[in-house]
Amino acid sequence: MDHTVSTDAQARVGGILRELVDSGQESGLQVAAYLDGEPIVDAHAGWIDRPGGRPVRSDTLIHSFSTGKGFTATLVHVLAERGLIDYDTPIAHYWPEFGAHGKERATVRHALTHAVGVPQLPSALTPEELCDWDTMCAIVAAAEPLWEPGSASGYHGWTFGWILGETVRRITGLTPAEALRTYVSEPLGVADELYFGLPESELARTAPLVEGNWAAELEALPPSVPFRRYVVPNRSVWTVAELANRRAYLLADLPACGTTTARAAARLYAALSGEVEGVRLLSPGRLALAAEVAVEGKDLMLLGRYAKGLGYFVGLPQMAGERTAFGHHGSGGSIAFADRARGLAFSLTRTRLVGGAADTAARMLADEIRSAVTGAKGS
Repeated sequence: MDHTVSTDAQARVGGILRELVDSGQESGLQVAAYLDGEPIVDAHAGWIDRPGGRPVRSDTLIHSFSTGKGFTATLVHVLAERGLIDYDTPIAHYWPEFGAHGKERATVRHALTHAVGVPQLPSALTPEELCDWDTMCAIVAAAEPLWEPGSASGYHGWTFGWILGETVRRITGLTPAEALRTYVSEPLGVADELYFGLPESELARTAPLVEGNWAAELEALPPSVPFRRYVVPNRSVWTVAELANRRAYLLADLPACGTTTARAAARLYAALSGEVEGVRLLSPGRLALAAEVAVEGKDLMLLGRYAKGLGYFVGLPQMAGERTAFGHHGSGGSIAFADRARGLAFSLTRTRLVGGAADTAARMLADEIRSAVTGAKGS
């Protein structure tokens, strides 16, 4: 790799991050990128607690909500590569209780594409219940699907984690956190930077989240909108700073979400697309199957039109809308993805939660890195 690419991209990104923090638009940010399996950007700016306090560093852990769904999908694909799980096998084959109320034909593929039909949570669910694995698995297993499994796709914001996580647990005998460590993060060398639930020892280096306009964006959604009505039916389970800063929440094994560093998440996507220091998580054929569009069209919960692979979104705006790019974003503006056409992996973690028109940092920074990479390859 031409090291001028890394120097240029690192300088561009570092300057933008400092400007965003100095202007008060952001509190703490990390950005990381890999090109053809080698790191080219590892930048950070801002503060863990307060301006002028402890600085955000490359190893600062930041809760990134649904960016962690990409970790879960990756874990499932690694198990499939080893022959331990099959996409078209009913979930009830691995987890018999899940087959209740018409879910007996719902498959692992349906879970990965948000097509099982159970995105809903009980309307009065508490944070304590949300963080209790057995309670939530029993709720999900007993749920009646809102649509025939496989007939439509609607974002399973929270339930994605228990459906796939309990399936993984039944197959491996490991909790999702243990399975992620065993099959993904340890082989990648990021076992201390890529998590579902945190070990208690890691709480001290986890940056608290702060609200930008994200909570207000959720508040502005009419209660009748499917996402608010079903996915986050009451304020106590909204994906906002108040929830994410709870100690019990950060410690809970919740594979719908993840706590990570940007460099660890970027390394994961780099190792999906190619080799990173001799480690490749998936074969090229498995990657193509996982990252290509599996379902497309109106999402019944989000209401917009989306393209989804097996557990990943494809061609999001932060990915420049390109169909060769796949990954997952999280509430408040975090994201991690791979751009297969460029051999690029990118991740942004942030402490200030924003949405709507304020959510511009990821696209801007990814565009800067794409520009540096494209310019170097074209010269």
